[in-house]
Amino acid sequence: MPTPVEIRLRRAERLLEVSFDDGQRFSLPAEYLRVESPSAEVQGHGPDQKVIVAGRAHVGIMRLEPVGHYAVRLIFDDLHDSGIYTWDYLHELGRDYESRWAAYLGELAARGLSREPRGKGRAS
Repeated sequence: MPTPVEIRLRRAERLLEVSFDDGQRFSLPAEYLRVESPSAEVQGHGPDQKVIVAGRAHVGIMRLEPVGHYAVRLIFDDLHDSGIYTWDYLHELGRDYESRWAAYLGELAARGLSREPRGKGRAS
Protein backbone atom coordinates (compact mmCIF):
# COMPACT_ATOMS: atom_id res chain seq x y z
CA MET A 1 0.00 0.00 0.00
CA PRO A 2 1.50 3.34 -1.01
CA THR A 3 1.85 5.84 1.83
CA PRO A 4 1.87 9.62 1.47
CA VAL A 5 5.15 11.33 2.24
CA GLU A 6 3.58 14.77 1.79
CA ILE A 7 0.03 16.12 1.68
CA ARG A 8 -0.40 19.78 0.85
CA LEU A 9 -3.68 21.67 0.68
CA ARG A 10 -3.66 24.53 -1.81
CA ARG A 11 -6.85 26.33 -0.85
CA ALA A 12 -6.62 29.16 -3.40
CA GLU A 13 -6.16 26.67 -6.26
CA ARG A 14 -8.70 24.24 -4.77
CA LEU A 15 -6.18 21.40 -4.99
CA LEU A 16 -4.90 18.66 -2.73
CA GLU A 17 -1.36 17.63 -3.64
CA VAL A 18 -0.29 14.21 -2.48
CA SER A 19 3.17 12.67 -2.91
CA PHE A 20 3.54 8.96 -2.23
CA ASP A 21 6.49 6.82 -1.21
CA ASP A 22 6.29 4.98 -4.56
CA GLY A 23 7.29 8.22 -6.34
CA GLN A 24 3.79 9.06 -7.58
CA ARG A 25 2.60 12.66 -7.11
CA PHE A 26 -0.95 13.82 -7.75
CA SER A 27 -2.70 17.21 -7.79
CA LEU A 28 -6.32 16.39 -7.10
CA PRO A 29 -9.00 19.06 -7.63
CA ALA A 30 -11.38 19.62 -4.72
CA GLU A 31 -14.38 19.14 -7.00
CA TYR A 32 -13.09 15.72 -8.08
CA LEU A 33 -12.45 14.69 -4.48
CA ARG A 34 -15.92 15.87 -3.46
CA VAL A 35 -17.81 14.03 -6.22
CA GLU A 36 -15.73 10.86 -5.60
CA SER A 37 -16.09 11.03 -1.81
CA PRO A 38 -15.85 7.59 -0.22
CA SER A 39 -18.81 8.44 2.06
CA ALA A 40 -21.96 6.33 1.99
CA GLU A 41 -23.82 9.54 1.06
CA VAL A 42 -22.00 9.47 -2.31
CA GLN A 43 -21.01 5.82 -2.79
CA GLY A 44 -24.20 4.32 -1.35
CA HIS A 45 -24.10 0.96 0.37
CA GLY A 46 -23.51 -1.15 -2.73
CA PRO A 47 -21.77 -0.98 -6.10
CA ASP A 48 -24.91 0.10 -7.99
CA GLN A 49 -25.95 2.83 -5.53
CA LYS A 50 -23.43 5.56 -6.34
CA VAL A 51 -24.94 9.05 -6.36
CA ILE A 52 -23.90 11.52 -9.06
CA VAL A 53 -23.14 14.76 -7.24
CA ALA A 54 -23.73 17.82 -9.41
CA GLY A 55 -23.18 21.53 -8.85
CA ARG A 56 -19.78 21.36 -7.15
CA ALA A 57 -17.61 23.22 -9.69
CA HIS A 58 -16.54 25.80 -7.11
CA VAL A 59 -16.25 23.64 -3.99
CA GLY A 60 -13.15 24.03 -1.88
CA ILE A 61 -11.53 22.16 0.98
CA MET A 62 -11.55 24.03 4.28
CA ARG A 63 -9.30 21.66 6.20
CA LEU A 64 -7.88 18.16 6.58
CA GLU A 65 -8.06 15.95 9.64
CA PRO A 66 -5.80 12.93 10.06
CA VAL A 67 -7.55 9.62 10.74
CA GLY A 68 -5.08 7.34 12.47
CA HIS A 69 -2.07 6.47 10.32
CA TYR A 70 -4.10 5.32 7.35
CA ALA A 71 -6.36 8.12 6.10
CA VAL A 72 -7.47 11.74 6.11
CA ARG A 73 -10.91 13.32 6.44
CA LEU A 74 -11.57 16.23 4.08
CA ILE A 75 -13.89 19.00 5.22
CA PHE A 76 -15.35 20.76 2.19
CA ASP A 77 -16.81 24.25 2.17
CA ASP A 78 -20.22 22.82 1.23
CA LEU A 79 -19.97 21.22 4.72
CA HIS A 80 -19.57 17.66 3.42
CA ASP A 81 -17.23 15.96 5.91
CA SER A 82 -18.21 12.31 6.16
CA GLY A 83 -15.73 10.78 3.73
CA ILE A 84 -12.56 9.13 5.02
CA TYR A 85 -9.94 9.02 2.26
CA THR A 86 -7.57 6.14 2.91
CA TRP A 87 -4.07 6.27 1.44
CA ASP A 88 -5.07 3.52 -0.99
CA TYR A 89 -8.16 5.43 -2.12
CA LEU A 90 -6.23 8.70 -2.61
CA HIS A 91 -3.65 6.83 -4.66
CA GLU A 92 -6.41 5.18 -6.72
CA LEU A 93 -8.09 8.57 -7.30
CA GLY A 94 -4.80 10.00 -8.54
CA ARG A 95 -3.93 7.03 -10.72
CA ASP A 96 -7.41 6.82 -12.28
CA TYR A 97 -8.15 10.56 -12.51
CA GLU A 98 -8.54 10.75 -16.30
CA SER A 99 -10.97 7.84 -16.64
CA ARG A 100 -12.98 8.66 -13.49
CA TRP A 101 -13.33 12.33 -14.42
CA ALA A 102 -14.43 11.47 -17.97
CA ALA A 103 -17.00 8.99 -16.59
CA TYR A 104 -18.30 11.62 -14.16
CA LEU A 105 -18.68 14.23 -16.93
CA GLY A 106 -20.44 11.63 -19.08
CA GLU A 107 -22.88 10.82 -16.27
CA LEU A 108 -23.63 14.51 -15.73
CA ALA A 109 -24.35 14.98 -19.44
CA ALA A 110 -26.49 11.83 -19.64
CA ARG A 111 -28.64 13.06 -16.74
CA GLY A 112 -28.84 16.66 -17.90
CA LEU A 113 -26.93 17.86 -14.84
CA SER A 114 -24.26 20.55 -14.52
CA ARG A 115 -21.05 21.05 -12.60
CA GLU A 116 -22.28 24.56 -11.83
CA PRO A 117 -24.46 25.19 -8.78
CA ARG A 118 -28.14 25.72 -9.50
CA GLY A 119 -28.83 29.08 -11.06
CA LYS A 120 -25.22 29.55 -12.25
CA GLY A 121 -25.65 28.33 -15.83
CA ARG A 122 -24.36 25.20 -17.46
CA ALA A 123 -20.72 24.28 -17.94
CA SER A 124 -18.65 21.14 -17.94
